Amino acid sequence: MSAQLTLMAVHAHPDDESSSTGGVLARYSDEGLQTVVVTCTNGELGDGPGHVKPGEPGHEPAQVAKTRLAELELACEHLRVSHLEVLGYHDSGMADWPWRERPDVFCNVPIDQSAGRLAALMEHYRPDVVVTYYDQGYNHPDHVQAHHITLEACNRTGIGSKLYFIARRRRDWEKMRELMRAAGIEAPTAPTRVLTDDFMRIMGEIERLITTTVDVSPVAARKRAALAAHASQLDESLWTRLPPEAFVEVFAEETFIRNRDRTGATVPEDDLFAGLR
Repeated sequence: MSAQLTLMAVHAHPDDESSSTGGVLARYSDEGLQTVVVTCTNGELGDGPGHVKPGEPGHEPAQVAKTRLAELELACEHLRVSHLEVLGYHDSGMADWPWRERPDVFCNVPIDQSAGRLAALMEHYRPDVVVTYYDQGYNHPDHVQAHHITLEACNRTGIGSKLYFIARRRRDWEKMRELMRAAGIEAPTAPTRVLTDDFMRIMGEIERLITTTVDVSPVAARKRAALAAHASQLDESLWTRLPPEAFVEVFAEETFIRNRDRTGATVPEDDLFAGLR
């Protein structure tokens, strides 16, 4: 589609693009590269008004989706994303939620179908670099499915000189804990799915696989603004509760595991486009 170098980030839900790759999307956009966000689901099973949960009175999935997709568009404006594509699949919810068994939710859509749609987008945008989730760690069914359809689409098309998996360092989460305590913010404990001891152990294992560390400190404020745009979900989150200066300290870098490379660039590396420019 374009002679520009292109980054494609494949995500599960609205807000994932900001929390996981907001820094690289903003940085590479500022450098004149084309950035494409593919969001697989509408986020129907996110929080409703006042953080009412799915299945509770007042939670209307269609309205939640409408709100979240509008927030997604605003967040992408903050990050100056070149193109946003929404596949429109139904949110699967967490692995232990009853919606997980519905045949129409994203994680149960045949991979041949969903990967085919993603492959068509890859053919259209011709990304040089593709980013999605690692299939270990955060075991959300939609994140795992996004991982699988991205691999399948890359294999079908042969597109993408480089493929990366998102991977946060354990020490970054530990720093977040420390800064939260210093700011008087109560850190979550079990059964919260973030920052638990088991989560931290898994992050330690994943950290050893990281190959690529990208400095996003100059655009950290835009990443925070993009997260804040997802107010229906994140107004009480760890990210938006951190003071701005603490946020920059924690999220000055984004880190990745390089899975595939056709450029011969050596690792460790500090640029997703190393070997391409």
